[in-house]
Amino acid sequence: MREHGTGRTHLRWAALAAAGALALTACGGDAEKEPRAPQGGTASPGVELPRLDGEKLQVAAVWTGPEQENFTKVLKEFEKRTGASVTFVPAQDPIVTFLGTKIAGGAPPDVALLPQVGALVSAVENKWAQPVGPEAKAQLDKNYSAGWKSLGAVGGTQYGVYYKAANKSLIWYNAKAFEAAGVKPPKTWKELITAADTLSASGTPAVSVAGADGWTLTDWFENIYLSQAGPEKYDQLAKHEIKWTDDSVKQALTTLGELFGRKDFLAGGTSGALATEFPKSVTQTFTGGDRPAAAMVFEGDFVAVNIGQTEAKIGEDALVFPFPAVGAKAPVVSGGDVAVALKPSKGAQALLTFLASADAAQIQAREGGFVSPNKAVDPAAYPNDIQRGIAKALIAAGDDFRFDMSDQAPAAFGGTPGAGEWKALQDFLANPSDVAGTQAKLEADAAKAYGN
Repeated sequence: MREHGTGRTHLRWAALAAAGALALTACGGDAEKEPRAPQGGTASPGVELPRLDGEKLQVAAVWTGPEQENFTKVLKEFEKRTGASVTFVPAQDPIVTFLGTKIAGGAPPDVALLPQVGALVSAVENKWAQPVGPEAKAQLDKNYSAGWKSLGAVGGTQYGVYYKAANKSLIWYNAKAFEAAGVKPPKTWKELITAADTLSASGTPAVSVAGADGWTLTDWFENIYLSQAGPEKYDQLAKHEIKWTDDSVKQALTTLGELFGRKDFLAGGTSGALATEFPKSVTQTFTGGDRPAAAMVFEGDFVAVNIGQTEAKIGEDALVFPFPAVGAKAPVVSGGDVAVALKPSKGAQALLTFLASADAAQIQAREGGFVSPNKAVDPAAYPNDIQRGIAKALIAAGDDFRFDMSDQAPAAFGGTPGAGEWKALQDFLANPSDVAGTQAKLEADAAKAYGN
């Protein structure tokens, strides 16, 4: 289940994403004038759901803030159609530990949305997860490519529905800051470092790094590694078939150190970056006019949700470019959240069916900061050309993509705050010259988590 196609489409997907971004840059604020799907649920439901009057469901996910609020609108539509009552349960990372506590206490949620492939495997191995029922499977067969279905399967059995996807190879930038410094979006890593130098010299630190959240640092590493080492090595490292002491890891960390090692490049310097959580990394990039805390912030399409908390307008003040090519090809790393039933109930299966439908995805797509791997979602549901371009590129990639490496790893290594890869890369951000020490720590933690 962890083989994700060839590397040929990485370039194609990156080119499509770039085309979407450049189209929006050209048309500016006109993007918001694009036709949008009707608000507040679908006019004609495309999926049939059972009546569940009086049934109470709990849904757990690690989402907070606007992301949680937007998903709640999806749950409200499910309540409206079925008569069930649904409660959102905020979960903590690592979600496997959170769910284990709930299950041990005899109160598991009916459905959980897991942000890592490794968490899905753990849920199945622990005998928590229920196989997907026939109605949900029919929606998957109708609406999803084989690649996304396989990511939700373990041992040949379908357990999950990938409700939310992400293109985690994007760099968002403050248009005014770039204009003030006379900088244009870079296409290569070398051009990115040159642009960062120019931006910082102009008085605006180049990059806002969310160092307090270790998962963002894994995404920095993975994009560099995929582009520089190539997809074959990426797959090997993801399975721990090669060690983190491999020379390819040394090269990637050394490259990342070119950015992290320049305190003047980072908003708040090294200490500021280590204290910055992801939401703030975005909002501080798009406040302050042409003198923000930083000119750029790296992360996926979901950055749009946090930009929405500022006065910046996507397509005018906030623009985006694909992660620059480090090697021969620009990288495209995908992530996603998979919905899994933890109780053998009619309500849990009905919710999986709804989440596998275009009806559910289109509700959240309208809110921005969300991309669905569902092929049946109407592109008009996305609120602007940037979101629409990213979504189209995801669908066009078909089965040829690379999934987030840390999300494929055992949660103890790739998904636990203050431990494993997250902690090792935070230590690396604090001391980017210690490449060998970082590699040794990564390998020791990986060997323990993978058991080899």
